[in-house]
Amino acid sequence: VVLTRSSNNFGPYQYPEKLIPLMISKAISGQNLPIYGNGKQSRDWLYVRDNCDALIRVLTEGEDGNIYNISGNQELSNIDMVHTLCQLISDKTGIPLKHYSDLIKYVEDRPGHDIRYSCVSNKVLSKIGWQPSENFLQNLEHTVDWYLSNQSWVQAAMDRDYEAYYKQVYDQLWGISSE
Repeated sequence: VVLTRSSNNFGPYQYPEKLIPLMISKAISGQNLPIYGNGKQSRDWLYVRDNCDALIRVLTEGEDGNIYNISGNQELSNIDMVHTLCQLISDKTGIPLKHYSDLIKYVEDRPGHDIRYSCVSNKVLSKIGWQPSENFLQNLEHTVDWYLSNQSWVQAAMDRDYEAYYKQVYDQLWGISSE
């Protein structure tokens, strides 16, 4: 047995209730961007393709009985992530940054909300030689581009139209029809 623990993933096809896709969708539709508490909760972010690469490397090169942490080494507070997303969306849409920044609204923190999610991936770096392959901001920009270009998928997921949601996943990821 080999165990892995990964930091927060992001990228295309992430269910839209999660922070990054939720903020992108709300921003482009002009809805408030709700930030829990003071927004200072921090998360370590890892691009999903990098996580998949790390999982394969651990599966093929990891030692039985070991635990490997997989980190993107990109720790940001939630409010800093939302400001970064606002900037990227502004750059992509040509709409002034202030429009998106003004949508940020602080809401009551949820009970038991963790202050920090992070992990140290020294073992996977030293024993397996894995590290994230691309620049964090490039991956975040790619993610923003994907969500801007796939609003019908986002809407199907938000509407809980699982048939349409999974059909698009099958068709786009594997090039096969789900019918």
